[in-house]
Parts: sequence; structure tokens; C-alpha cells
Amino acid sequence: MKLLLALLLAAPAYAAPDLSAEALLRDHLWREVRQAPENRRPKVGLVLSAGSLRGVAHAGVIQVLEDAGFPIDSVVGTSMGAVMGALYASGMPLQRLREYAASIRVGSGNDLSSARLISLLLFDRLLSSEKTELLLRKGIGGIRFDQTLKPFACVAMDVYTGEAIIFRDGDVAKAVRASMNLPGIFRPLEYRHRFLVDGGVVDYIPVDASRLLGAEWTIASVTETDYTAARPQNVLESLMQVIDIRGSYLSHEQRKQADFIIEPPVGDIGMFEDHRVVEAIEKGIIAASTRLEAAKESLILASIPKLTDGWGAKAVK
Repeated sequence: MKLLLALLLAAPAYAAPDLSAEALLRDHLWREVRQAPENRRPKVGLVLSAGSLRGVAHAGVIQVLEDAGFPIDSVVGTSMGAVMGALYASGMPLQRLREYAASIRVGSGNDLSSARLISLLLFDRLLSSEKTELLLRKGIGGIRFDQTLKPFACVAMDVYTGEAIIFRDGDVAKAVRASMNLPGIFRPLEYRHRFLVDGGVVDYIPVDASRLLGAEWTIASVTETDYTAARPQNVLESLMQVIDIRGSYLSHEQRKQADFIIEPPVGDIGMFEDHRVVEAIEKGIIAASTRLEAAKESLILASIPKLTDGWGAKAVK
């Protein structure tokens, strides 16, 4: 009780008089968490799931978290989550990040043109994902992992061993290209003596990679599909359905590893519906805004043990 009274008294005098004691306490604790150095709160890891075109919703989630002053110490992503994560971790301004996400089209960062698809379907020739890398370089240049403003990692899969390959060093654009290199459509990317494809096949929500970066509390943005409502109309859509089902299976287990989840309702957006990218971003904003207060409370509770140590030190002084 004494601690509660002390915290209430410590709340700023300019707070609205009609706020409840609970709200005052929560607001004060949130300020403590936001302003605390890393050793006085859990290290926070932002985890961005795979999800094909749906993954642009991560840009909306990032915007809300940043606007709220949510402390983010590291970023990890898979597939489209790796793209959004790389842009964010590199320090790209939020407005530019949102514009970049809104400009993404099915054929803008790869070779999914009509002629290329005919080659794939008729002549059994896998496509190149080189344009993905080139497009990303326009946004972040030749930045290396050790040059990002926030620690960043992304996940790909070795197609010959089935291993999840976590990239934490070297060239960012090359690693992100590997992370979203769709199997069955793009040629495996030969890189570092590996043959790499989309990490979403093996690590849809890469919470484990976030822990490797030192995260002690993770918040995951998940853009999973509602594959039960999908009705594939061609070979490519059928392939994507299989990949999505596999991702959904992984997602059920990996959700349990995250400390908090934000899930934009983008499950009905298909891989080729690039006219809905702005809608996906807006759904990310709405979902994050709706869950923001709950996310704050979750992080506050996780931070209490370290925060109270600091309060004890202040009391001694």
C-alpha cells in the first residue's frame, strides 16, 4: 500500500484530476519503463512474421509502437517481415517506411511478370529473386548488419538440409533476399555455401532468433493467412496455399514463445492482391492501436522486478 501511495504521489501534478488511481499508476510506470536504461527493464525484441504481401501490415504496427514511444531494442523478421524489419532497423524514417510499404507490388521486387510465369509453368524454369535485392538496396543501400541502428536478424532456410539459417552479420540486402526467396518459384539463392529459400517455411514467427539477439521480452506482429477461406485457382496459388498451411502449423507453436502478439486481420489478403497493400498497412495500425495499452501493461509487469531494484537504490540515497 505504501508503495502504491508513493507511486501515486510521484505521478506528475499536471495529470487530469479525473483520472483514476489505477490510470495514474499505469501512466507513471509506463514513463518509468520508457525512460529506463536497458539494465532497468527487459530488453525488448520486435518479431515480424512471414506472410507474403500481408506482411506490409508490419509497417502499420511499427508506426504505432514508435509513436507510443515503445522501447524496441532489436528487430527480427522472416520473409516480408525481414523486409520491413530491415528498413526499420536501418533507421528509415517512419513516413518513408510507410511509403515504401505502400509501393510494394507483386512484380516490383521480383521477376513475377507474365512472361516469367509462363516460363516457370511451361518450361519448368525457376525465376530469379535478384530484383528483390536491388529494390531493397534502393531503400537501405549496402548496409551491413553491424551498421543498423537497431540490432537486426533475419531467417532463411537451407533447402538441402532443412535448417533455419539466422543471419546476423554481413550484407543485409543479400540476407533479406534469401529470407523471402519463395521455394518452388525462385531459384534457391547460393550464398555462403548454402542454397537458401524463404525462412517462413521453417521459422514463421522467429522468436527464437530474437532471443539470440538478447531479447528478454518479445512482441510479435503476426500476419497469418486464413487458408481455410482460400480457393486456389492456379498452380502458383496452390503452391502458396501449401506454404501458408505450413506457416500456420509453425505459427501455432511459435505464438507460445512470444510474450505479446499483435495480429492485424489480413488473413483474407492474397499474394497477388497488391491493390490492397494500403489496406493491409491500415489494418496494422488499427490492430496495434487496439492492443497498445495491453502491450504496455504486459511490458510494465515484466519490468517490475528490475524497476523496483532501482527504486530501492533511490530510497537509500
